[in-house]
Amino acid sequence: QVQLVETGGGLVQAGGSLRLSCAASGRIFSINAMGWYRQAPGKQRELVANITSGGTRNYADSVQGRFTISRDNAKTTVYLQMNSLKPEDTAVYYCNADITTPYPRATDAYWGQGTQVTVSS
Repeated sequence: QVQLVETGGGLVQAGGSLRLSCAASGRIFSINAMGWYRQAPGKQRELVANITSGGTRNYADSVQGRFTISRDNAKTTVYLQMNSLKPEDTAVYYCNADITTPYPRATDAYWGQGTQVTVSS
């Protein structure tokens, strides 16, 4: 089995910072892209940022310049540093990873359980 475990959500005032972490574990052959999505009440889930195994980063326009995505050297943990937070960043944040399992050899998208980020005005 493959698991993605997220930590780091919480309540913060506007202008503050939070750092989210997501660790992948289990029967993993390789991890390709990892990223973060978010879903606010009544809205569709949207991409926040992702990072490929080669280190290429992609950000939503709404977070460009405020959020930074990174991965550890083992490339099994992805981080999201969120600065200058705004009330509109309030959402449940989900970790996502494209993971190849060893046997059977298959690549699927896996999701974390979600972590709540609330930004007060």
